[in-house]
Amino acid sequence: MTRSRFAKLATLATILALAVVMLGAYVRLSHAGLGCPDWPGCYGRLAAPSQPEAVAAANAAFPERPVHTAKAWKEMVHRYLASGLGLAILVLAGLAWAGRRSAGLPVGLPTLLVALVVFQGLLGMWTVTLLVNPSIVTLHLAGGLATLALLWWLTLSQGRLWVAHVSPELAALRPWAWLGLALVGVQILLGGWTSTHYAALACTEFPTCHAGAWWPPTDFAVGFSLLRPVGVDYEGGVLDGPGRTAIHLTHRLGALVVLVYLGLLALVLVRRAGQPVHRRLAKVLVAVLALQVGLGVANVVTQLPLALAVAHNGGAALLLLTVLTLVHSLRPAAGDLAVRPDPALAGVAP
Repeated sequence: MTRSRFAKLATLATILALAVVMLGAYVRLSHAGLGCPDWPGCYGRLAAPSQPEAVAAANAAFPERPVHTAKAWKEMVHRYLASGLGLAILVLAGLAWAGRRSAGLPVGLPTLLVALVVFQGLLGMWTVTLLVNPSIVTLHLAGGLATLALLWWLTLSQGRLWVAHVSPELAALRPWAWLGLALVGVQILLGGWTSTHYAALACTEFPTCHAGAWWPPTDFAVGFSLLRPVGVDYEGGVLDGPGRTAIHLTHRLGALVVLVYLGLLALVLVRRAGQPVHRRLAKVLVAVLALQVGLGVANVVTQLPLALAVAHNGGAALLLLTVLTLVHSLRPAAGDLAVRPDPALAGVAP
């Protein structure tokens, strides 16, 4: 297995991971997260019950959750695709270990991905068994995006993508790019928390919240309590208005912070960039950032249509990958690493 072929397989796995994340968002936003009340099957079957006899048997076995065939199939297709992603990651890890000496393939990151995908499977199970508990569902979303990000990093590093000369001025921006990545990660978690608490429409206006108020009554203690009672069905949400409003407004403030920070970072990057690669990357960052903010506003103004809500999740994933690409592009290439003499040896003859 050559490095270039390994990079192509990592690219395919990254695309599959993005599809899993998008489909997971669609399942959650279409209220199909409990389309199958058990795990890993669906009403005790490997496929969602569709035939009348199968539906009747499923309803008898799970009277508390009657079969909704369309929702059950959405959930099962997501599980099938996620299983395919897990298999692809196992293949990548196996190839990495097999080619660690002959091709110099990395083994640390693929092994980490295997552990992460196993944990993701557990979170998927707990999402169902704990009745879409907000903390578990948010962790599941974070795990999916972490898997996507690590696969993309593997693709970038093995495919030698977005690599260019990094001047000292550009290299100084790398810590700031890491901070931008951290801010995007926090904002994604806030977005997941907003979605899992059904708080996306806690504010029905923009830029005000509702009834012309910028800051209506809020309850941050309730909204951001990480300990939720076990055994409660959280589908549809259980918080009152002030708790949901606190979550929504925090997400809005987070979006403003990310917009200003990444916008300034892109501006500085354009001014310091000496290579076309970094100028293009700055333009991509601005475009994705504008798209994501526009989708967020449109979701409020149009009252959260499913297509826009799913697209907003996709925009978050693209923004994460874009900033991760920026971090990677600011790594010094091999030719940029100069050997600096030790000052203690100055003047000493060889």
